[in-house]
Amino acid sequence: MKGVFCTPLVFKYMLLLTIESSCDETAAAVVKDGRIILSNIIASQVSIHAEYGGVVPEIASRKHLEAITFIIEEALQKASVTLAEIEGIAVTHGPGLAGALLVGVSTAKAIAYARNLPLIGVHHIEGHLFASFLERPVSFPFIALVVSGGHTHLYKVGGFGEYEILGQTLDDAAGEAFDKVAKLMGLPYPGGAEIDRLAPLGDPRSIKLPRPLLRDGSFNFSFSGLKTSVLTYLQKNPVAGNDSMLHNLCASFQEAVSEVLVTKTAAALRKTGIKRLVVAGGVACNSGLRREMNRMALKEGVELNIPSPLLCADNAAMIAVPGNYYLEKGLKEGLELDARASWPLDTVSATLKRLG
Repeated sequence: MKGVFCTPLVFKYMLLLTIESSCDETAAAVVKDGRIILSNIIASQVSIHAEYGGVVPEIASRKHLEAITFIIEEALQKASVTLAEIEGIAVTHGPGLAGALLVGVSTAKAIAYARNLPLIGVHHIEGHLFASFLERPVSFPFIALVVSGGHTHLYKVGGFGEYEILGQTLDDAAGEAFDKVAKLMGLPYPGGAEIDRLAPLGDPRSIKLPRPLLRDGSFNFSFSGLKTSVLTYLQKNPVAGNDSMLHNLCASFQEAVSEVLVTKTAAALRKTGIKRLVVAGGVACNSGLRREMNRMALKEGVELNIPSPLLCADNAAMIAVPGNYYLEKGLKEGLELDARASWPLDTVSATLKRLG
């Protein structure tokens, strides 16, 4: 697919207010020039949803409504700027929970209308792809692995608006698998972080778990069978009250997921001949995955870019990178901008052509 923008990375000096509310984090940031973070405020709802073992969409939407005004005010105060100094608004408008997205989009439109500011909607995953640019720019093209609770995708990124899907999960996303397996083990929510905390205490080779689609010749992923294997193991070997077994299972599961992700990514790099890699999304916080990706990158001679943990998680600053670029190109949305609960990343170029 031919992208819309493949020109060198050039930013206009612009001060953006950015908003992210696609799931259960209410976030706002003030970013200068598309790369200098003046503030990046995140209000998490983890403690609220922990009672239910996962995000409850209706509750998430209500909490966004309660928090968003205060989060924006805090972002402006921390950046030591006022709304009068803001030159543009960028907001996540998909994909994600429809109600949650609507809170952010409606707020962004209201501010843009009241202040007569240009407004741009940004794809949530597009924000993750470019989060590392907030720490250091990456030359195009690059391979990107996006791993989160809802996404496990390999992309070839040729420029802003140029995204080719190389592979994706056929069932559970990696982050979803982490959380579901943690729940099977009786670990508290969010389970992925708990597995990462306990895995270093166990032996990753002590329990044999499958590596689905590891060498099937594709760049696709599957984690449902791995999750079922853990369930089968637990039915035969309850871990309740056995810390050693729990630690071993956490270590073995984390290594299985990491091996699949790293092996598939390495194959995509070799197939395309590209030597630049970005790993992004919430699961990119996982210490085991970061370690194995570093090992692979050194072995393959690949330039690896993984954002710091704060920028791997959902945040508003990451939305500024593509947002600033598109606004600088003169693209902007009208007040008809709406939430898009489902929105494949490789269709972004069509949206940009419409705006252009």
